[in-house]
Amino acid sequence: MSKHFDVVALGEAMVEFNQGTPGEPMYRQGFGGDTSNAVIAASRQGARTAYLSRVGDDHFGRMLLDLWQAEGVDTGAVARDPQAPTGLYFVNHGPEGHAFSYLRAGSAASRMHARTMDLRAVADTQWLHFSGISQAISAGACDTVFAAIDAARAAGAKVSFDPNLRLSLWPLARARAVIGATIGMTDLFLPSQDEAVALAGTDDVPAVFAWCRAQGAQTVVLKCGKAGAWYASPGEAPQLAAAKVVQALDATGAGDCFDGSLLARLAAGDTLADAVRYANASAALSTLGHGAVAPIPSAAQVRAALA
Repeated sequence: MSKHFDVVALGEAMVEFNQGTPGEPMYRQGFGGDTSNAVIAASRQGARTAYLSRVGDDHFGRMLLDLWQAEGVDTGAVARDPQAPTGLYFVNHGPEGHAFSYLRAGSAASRMHARTMDLRAVADTQWLHFSGISQAISAGACDTVFAAIDAARAAGAKVSFDPNLRLSLWPLARARAVIGATIGMTDLFLPSQDEAVALAGTDDVPAVFAWCRAQGAQTVVLKCGKAGAWYASPGEAPQLAAAKVVQALDATGAGDCFDGSLLARLAAGDTLADAVRYANASAALSTLGHGAVAPIPSAAQVRAALA
């Protein structure tokens, strides 16, 4: 049975203010939110996409709705909340890389709840994608994630999970417990190397994969930035897909771009190995401009880079 969507993502989108030059009080306005970035990346690679969330019934919420519509992302399941704001964040750049400051407490997205969320698109997609951030921002949002997983699995959709560990949102012990309980409900687990160290307690690649499988993981892709990504399907040993090194300008959202590009290619029928190589190239290109969304490449740009 064919599905209407290739990738449906759930989570919190935000409006971004990204510092142009370190030390100067000038910020470029953009957009962010990990799963929103990912679903836009999937859309730019040609996937049919939808987003599930809540935004404030405010100027920033309307900006996000306009963005998704311009990117071809279905917004039928994005609710407007007249009593809570759309989240914002600021990105500052320095010698240690980029640092984030968030204004998201009490955001509209944190008021997601399984009883009121429209989950019909989840039953009509090849892939559902979400992150640990939605599990961390509120109990209601966490419940919504589990309800979406149940709906996806009941409809035969595959489930993709990026832990996107943010210890400013929840303590490590709780994060480990919730993330560990979630991994076994998913088909694709997408940790970064830093997250693997925090969750599994090791940076040894075989040990990380062994930990993931002990939690019930099926396919695992371990994102390692400039080094590329390790990947393995069930029963296989991890393999490294090396990334082409570029002189990154801003790595904001690169991991999200990787996720969306990977899912778009898996939905299109690529092998895991080919999809990971494609996602590596897409994520690298996304670091050549400022912000999380603006530099996400098109499919034609990724194909040219691969060629």
